[in-house]
Amino acid sequence: MSQQPLHILVVEDEPDQRSLISQMLTANNYLVSEADSVEQAILLLKESVPDLVFSDWKLGQLSGMDLLTYVRREHADLGFIIATAYGTITHAVDAMQAGADDYLSKPYQRQSLFMAIEKVAKSLKLKQHNKRLASELSQQQELVGLVGKAPCMQKVYTRVQRVSATDATVLIGGESGTGKELAARALYQLSPRRNKPFIAINCGAIPESLAESELFGAEKGAFTGATSQKIGKLEAANEGTIFLDEVAELPLLQQTKLLRFLQEGVISRLGQNSEIKLNVRVIAATHRDLKVEVEEGRFREDLFYRLNVVPIEMPPLRERQEDIGRLIEHFLKIHGGQYGLEAVNLSTTTMKALLDYPWPGNVRELSNRIERFVLLGDEDELVAELTQSPSVIDAKAFTLPETGFEWEEFEKDCLQQAMQRHDGNRTRAAKQLGLSYKAFLYRLEKYQLTD
Repeated sequence: MSQQPLHILVVEDEPDQRSLISQMLTANNYLVSEADSVEQAILLLKESVPDLVFSDWKLGQLSGMDLLTYVRREHADLGFIIATAYGTITHAVDAMQAGADDYLSKPYQRQSLFMAIEKVAKSLKLKQHNKRLASELSQQQELVGLVGKAPCMQKVYTRVQRVSATDATVLIGGESGTGKELAARALYQLSPRRNKPFIAINCGAIPESLAESELFGAEKGAFTGATSQKIGKLEAANEGTIFLDEVAELPLLQQTKLLRFLQEGVISRLGQNSEIKLNVRVIAATHRDLKVEVEEGRFREDLFYRLNVVPIEMPPLRERQEDIGRLIEHFLKIHGGQYGLEAVNLSTTTMKALLDYPWPGNVRELSNRIERFVLLGDEDELVAELTQSPSVIDAKAFTLPETGFEWEEFEKDCLQQAMQRHDGNRTRAAKQLGLSYKAFLYRLEKYQLTD
C-alpha cells in the first residue's frame, strides 16, 4: 500500500445510512466514493479503482454478492467487506467463500467498521508486499535461468542455486556470448551479499602496466602519475562480490598476487608495506580452456585450482536449440520495453530462419539481432543477415594452380584469419579449420603465432 489515504468505495442503497458511513470514514482520513447500486458501483470501478469496497448485501435488484463476483473477476486484489443483515450467517459464509475479505453483521458498531477496514488494509499491504517479492523473484529467476529449459541449462540452474548462498569461489566457463556475466550476477543476486557491492572487471581490457593498481590499488607516489591514493577493485568489493571476467588474460605477476588473496584474504596496495584484510567473494570467468593454458605455462596451476572450486559451464546456444524460441520472445519483450515499443510478432518464415541458424555468437548475438529488429522492424533485413553466413569451401572443388603456390604461407594465413575471426578463441578457430585442438596448437607453434 502507498502512503496516500486509503480509498474506499461505499455501496449502500439507503441514502441516510450511506451518508453516515461516508462521514465517519472521511472524518478518519479515508478517501471515500459513494454508489447507491451495483450498477453505479461498476461504473465507478471502471473509472477509478479504489483500495477497498464496503458494500451492503441488499442493493435493489442486484446484491452485494453480484458486486463481489464482478470485483473478483475484474480486480482480484481489491479489498472487499460486505455487511449482512442480523441473523443471516449463511450470507456471511457465502460471501467469505466467494472471496470477501471480511464481513460485518448489522447493526455494527463504529469501532467494528474501523477494525474490519484496518484488518483488510493490512492484508492488502501484505498481499502487495508478497506480490512485489514474487515479481523480484521472477526477475531473479529470469536472471538465474537466463531464459531456457534445456537440460544443459537446468544443470546450470541447479549449480547456481546450490552455491549462491555460500562464499565458494566459482569459475564460469563457456564460449563468448553464452551469458557468463549473467550467471555471475545471478550468483550475486541470490546470495546474502546481494545488498553489498558487485564489482565486475574485464581482465583482458586492462593494460598490463596498470593491472596491479587496478586490482589491488596503489599508494600516492607508488608510480609515475600516482598523485593520490587509488582503491583497487578488490578493496572496492569488500563485503561483496568481485567478478573477474576473462581471468585467463591476467598477467602472471597479478596471478600470483590474486592467488595470495584467495589463500589468505589479504592484499597490499602497490607501494604499501602493510596488509589489508578483505572479505570478498570471487567469481571468475573465461572463454579459454584453463587446463590448456596451464599446460602451456600461461596460467598458474595453483591459481587454477583455487578458482575452480565450483566450475559452471555455460552451454553454447547450438546445444540448447529448444530454448531459441523462448529467448526470442524474451528479447522481444525486453528490448520492446527498453525502447518503449510494442512487441511485434515474427512471421513463421522468420522464426524458422532464426531457429535454423547456428548462432556462432550465442545468446549475445541473438539478443543483438532482436534488439536491432525491435528498433527497425525490418524482418527482411533480419532474415537476409542470417542467410549471408559464409559457406564452407568444398575441398574437392579446389584445383592446385599449374605454377604451384607457397603452402606454408597459405596455411599460416588461414590460421591467422581463423584466430582473428574468433577473437583469439583457439577452440572455435580450430573447429572452423576442421583441425583437432592439438593439431591446431602444433601449427600455431610452428608458425610462432602463440603470442
